[in-house]
Amino acid sequence: MMRRSAALASVTMTTVLALTACGGGGGAAAPGTGTGTGASGGPGAPAATGGTVRILAKADFSHLDPVRGFDGGVNNFYRLIYRGLTMFGAGPGAEGTKIVPDLATDTGTPSDGGKTWTFTLKDNLFFEDGSPINSESVKFGFSRTFDPEAGIGSPYGKLLLDAPKDYKGPYLDGDLKTIETPDDKTVVFHLKKPFADFPSALALANFTPFPKGTGAGAAFDTKPIASGPYKLESYQRGASLKLVRNPQWKRETDSVRAAKPDAFEWTFGLDPATIDERMLAEQGTDTDAIGPSIQAATVARVQAPQIKQRTLSGLNGCTTYMGLNTTKKPLNDVRVRQAINYAINKDTVVAGMGGGALAAKGTSIQPPTVAGRVDYDPYPYNPEEAKKLLAEAGQADGFTLTLDTRPDPKMAAVAVAIQDALKQVKIDVKINNIDTSTYYEVIGTPAQQHDAAVTGWCPDWASGATFLPPLFDGRNITSKGNSNLAQINDKGINQRIDEIAAMTDVQAANAAYGELDKQIMKEAPVVPLAYEKLILLVGSNIAGAYQSNSFSGGIDLISVGLAKPTK
Repeated sequence: MMRRSAALASVTMTTVLALTACGGGGGAAAPGTGTGTGASGGPGAPAATGGTVRILAKADFSHLDPVRGFDGGVNNFYRLIYRGLTMFGAGPGAEGTKIVPDLATDTGTPSDGGKTWTFTLKDNLFFEDGSPINSESVKFGFSRTFDPEAGIGSPYGKLLLDAPKDYKGPYLDGDLKTIETPDDKTVVFHLKKPFADFPSALALANFTPFPKGTGAGAAFDTKPIASGPYKLESYQRGASLKLVRNPQWKRETDSVRAAKPDAFEWTFGLDPATIDERMLAEQGTDTDAIGPSIQAATVARVQAPQIKQRTLSGLNGCTTYMGLNTTKKPLNDVRVRQAINYAINKDTVVAGMGGGALAAKGTSIQPPTVAGRVDYDPYPYNPEEAKKLLAEAGQADGFTLTLDTRPDPKMAAVAVAIQDALKQVKIDVKINNIDTSTYYEVIGTPAQQHDAAVTGWCPDWASGATFLPPLFDGRNITSKGNSNLAQINDKGINQRIDEIAAMTDVQAANAAYGELDKQIMKEAPVVPLAYEKLILLVGSNIAGAYQSNSFSGGIDLISVGLAKPTK
């Protein structure tokens, strides 16, 4: 899948923290869902203080430096070691998507019609080295997002801040005058244009403060400077990572992070099937472990009561979809695109993704976890309607369509389901496998794009602002790193995107994006295929666990702990 909204990269389910792509609503399970009375009383039982939580993972984190990393797998981890002005709340469902103060006393005060935002820092804030977290360190951390070498993660700093076009960050260009620091506790941001949802953007990890002058090059990828409740004790790239308590973190300054365990230990490089077997067997310290979403082959085995009580399940907060290249004939005809939408049997797509336990049928572009999303189905499965539309478009005899996908078993099954469905309406689908390592680069380059591609999208926060504009604003089509796979450039859609972006009421804007979803689907530039689900199996001693809608349905690490702490 594609990465969360603003960037284009692969995000695979590597750990429990990640989903294939990135993350209010009813998707996540409530604490204790599916649980019984194990040693912990179920994953959602209260966590005690102490002990070590162990995490079994397939792959290492992308980056420990928060201006470099930007995916579901690492953003959850960042919450343990870093703090920002604001953050996502703690709790299942909508609780996990609320924007709440973190280092700041509140979620900011807008002025100048929403172009200027002022924040005041709390008292008694320190980095792990004992230096104070002040307005200058906030400014410095924000400025790092502009560094041409380091600032490869979330682009929101560059997109929102009114900085000089040629500004290259603090290491090369020094001070950034569009962030003011009138005193040690006050920070004032000047934006390019009004942005009512700026507090949500600030909840992303790339705005993490750091002591001025630190972190040049890739320094933070091996030795980060913590501001959160934990700090790095040891790290072997690709093998292991351990966090221990940061004594400079003051609990009274942090109303969100529970910070119950004494330590977290990751083991990287494990085979997913091996992780499943270990989590099922629960030998030794695996009772204190968290694994990734289970493999499809393991679903039946977790139905046993003694295993099921250790599971959490829910949506990952993303949409798997097929983009239709509107610049290619006959896909430039809306009737053909609508016909393809009617012809796809999403039940077979879901079956290919592992069945109803691991996926739900996709209908709208936005997944159920996005605020303001409207539940509707514009193109229910109807092959006869598809044939009718194809005949009207002069395509009754069919045509050949090249579908880009990856040599991944799940995606291969989805491609075959699409191929079989379209065969019924005389569309011959040629499956084109692209190597996983270059897949998103290829489909994000219009010159290399074929007729269609299977991919996915996740929001950076639970708003249509980070879902629909990146995918469908025709003015943002680029020659590389293009996220508008349909290459649709519709004046009506573009105009509505601008109108919603100008709204000062975030709730009203989210509702408007829900209606824009309908407007876009009338043009049928994509086929929403499925909303993936996770089934998370935890050790019987894990407590305080729930799925977070802001982190791809993964377990929120800032609340998790052990029922009975062990050494």
